[in-house]
Amino acid sequence: MAHFERRRILRLPPACDARRGLDGDRLIAHAVTATWLLLAIGLLTAAGDAMAIERLSYRTIEQDGDVELRRIESHVVAETFVEGDFERVGNEGFRRLVEYIDSANRKQAEIAMKAPVGQAKVGDRYRITFFMPSKYALEDLPQPTDERIRLREEPARTVAAIRYTGFWSRSRYDVHERKLSEWIQSRGLESVGEPVWARYHAPFMPWFLRRNEILIEPCASVDAET
Repeated sequence: MAHFERRRILRLPPACDARRGLDGDRLIAHAVTATWLLLAIGLLTAAGDAMAIERLSYRTIEQDGDVELRRIESHVVAETFVEGDFERVGNEGFRRLVEYIDSANRKQAEIAMKAPVGQAKVGDRYRITFFMPSKYALEDLPQPTDERIRLREEPARTVAAIRYTGFWSRSRYDVHERKLSEWIQSRGLESVGEPVWARYHAPFMPWFLRRNEILIEPCASVDAET
């Protein structure tokens, strides 16, 4: 005849059950806190890396709320022209220019990244630009192996600029471009050329940390030499 061993089941007192539930809640809370802490560290690290990239230098002439009047000195850019949609041409242009600074050039040299990346409408295409590091003169830079990329020196100029954060959508661009144009008109000035959309951060940067700008060159009469 089979013998069955009676096993005693240990029952926790109600107070222990409550304590066990409390400990579980604390563990969950700690896990959530740790997750947010790791996320914050990641964001700060990404922001720190972005801050380490050289940026286009300029001198602020006037500050009026979100709008600045700036003097940008002459500089060298690598440019390429891309056909397509406003929100997509940047990807293709960025890829070409990244390959250039990542040794796709006659000297197979690596060139440091510099912010921002520029985008402007030129006819039926968009001109995408990388600003070259300030240590290079035009003649010092290696020639691209991609014939769609050219190097050129941009003259010094005065621009009106508006800064904003957020997604890289056409709708957000239009809102701020219109605001900047209205500011220029309120000063009795006229715009020269097409607006330049300047993006300072990589796509992996969270939207709320991105620095975006629109630059418009007013008429030459506001060029300031102070």
